[in-house]
Amino acid sequence: MAVAAVALVIGSASAWYFLLRDVAISVNGEQVVARVNAPLAEVLEEHDYFGAVPGRLLSVGGNVLEERGGEPCAVSRQGEQLAPEQVEGARIQEGDVFTVADGTDTEEASTEETQEIAPGIHRETGGAIQFVSQWGKAGSKRVKTGEVSGETAEEVLEEPQDMVVSSVNPRPSSGKYVALTFDDGPSSYTPQILEILKEKGVRATFFNLGSQAQSNPSGSRAIVEAGQELASHTMAHRNLPTVDRDTLRSEISTAADALSEASGTHPQMIRAPYGAFGDTEWARSGDLLSCNVLWNVDTCDWERPGADAIRAAAVNSAFNGAIILMHDGGGNREQTVAALPGIIDDLRAKGYEFVTVSELMSMDDRIPEDVANGTVSMPEEAVLPSV
Repeated sequence: MAVAAVALVIGSASAWYFLLRDVAISVNGEQVVARVNAPLAEVLEEHDYFGAVPGRLLSVGGNVLEERGGEPCAVSRQGEQLAPEQVEGARIQEGDVFTVADGTDTEEASTEETQEIAPGIHRETGGAIQFVSQWGKAGSKRVKTGEVSGETAEEVLEEPQDMVVSSVNPRPSSGKYVALTFDDGPSSYTPQILEILKEKGVRATFFNLGSQAQSNPSGSRAIVEAGQELASHTMAHRNLPTVDRDTLRSEISTAADALSEASGTHPQMIRAPYGAFGDTEWARSGDLLSCNVLWNVDTCDWERPGADAIRAAAVNSAFNGAIILMHDGGGNREQTVAALPGIIDDLRAKGYEFVTVSELMSMDDRIPEDVANGTVSMPEEAVLPSV
């Protein structure tokens, strides 16, 4: 019994020493008495955080939600800064030296998700041949949504890579070359034009409408069989900037299918009606074509100014690398047919040779081979801009 009593006394004394006795600690240079092994957080609260001003609670967007809703104070122990979770777990030891300063601002709790950033588009202008020289790649961002405020904040993790559309006027390095082009066919005038080209030994490029190819498949087929180049003028000659995304893509893809069915050739090269093919059109359908071909010389034959005027417009404005615009459909093209032999003779007399648009592109090393060949394929990792 006596031994047990002694043990109890010793145990009580030990508990008092380790758990109940008061010890002196230093807080901001002042001596403070606290119970040994007491939670530091309780001591701070009991002393009203020793006059420290609490931080603010901020939204994810940096707005103040509560003036005193942040960390109540900042604490250093023996000169070592304690994180908030360390303060919660710390207990008082004899001889502790604390510095208690104003609390820090705290951001509200939030949820996070990673989102894709679509690429933008940069399009050059001024050239007759337009093509994608750099495909777009998606970036990413972290989006935080505040649980209190409902605000969102974004952090870019990876910048997107913009799509770049180059615009080039072909510049053959040697010789003098021009490309004759004909829009809106095939029509009843197409066989006459093909015959003149055959007689003169000239190659040209025909931008056929898909709707015309469907109603006159033999006309498109005759172009290919004659050794001429067949390209697309879209399905129904719509003003592409005025249509929605699905219609735009259909105008290009259904025309290619119609031309393929009629001729066995599936062209990637297009000429947008009215030459209208801007940032939005490239962003929505750049994966469907190799290039959009405009022109440098407009004969205005669609105005029917007379065969001589058409001839003069083509000949007088020609230069090395020029793409000359004429029409073999879309109306009465008798004047174009009448002007064509003289255009060919006059340009030959000036030293020009006649090539297709693809051949003209292949003479300029700024234009990629797959663009000139019509074998462009958008890389798997690439994405189109979102518009």
